[in-house]
Amino acid sequence: MKNTVILAGFVGSNPEVRTTQNGASITSLSIATTRSFKDGEGHRQTETEWHRITCFNGVGKSVAEHVTKGALVMVTGRIHYTRWTDKNGQIRYGCEILAEQVDFLSRPRGPTEPAGEQSLADRGAPAPRKASRRRSK
Repeated sequence: MKNTVILAGFVGSNPEVRTTQNGASITSLSIATTRSFKDGEGHRQTETEWHRITCFNGVGKSVAEHVTKGALVMVTGRIHYTRWTDKNGQIRYGCEILAEQVDFLSRPRGPTEPAGEQSLADRGAPAPRKASRRRSK
């Protein structure tokens, strides 16, 4: 059995970086995915969901250096659920994606770039960059 998720979406805010007491780097960001569907009356609807993404060490460093709000990214990783008790004694649950690889699909539009600007691929730009966790063999 495998726990794998692939999400492509737009980054909601600039990534946040923190360091643990033992020196590990953790980068957090959120991405939005949207799906379109027709409701029971045949009207087109859209639904946006926000996903918390957590990147560690090398992947996180690359994301922190190259990703900003509005960028289009594809995240491959695994779903991780957490459970904790808050200060009022209530049990809380959370869900996040632990990123193993992040593909940089496009940069956000700049303030002077027109809305109809071609994508990086359409302009003959190099292939999107990748940040991935290295696995030992």
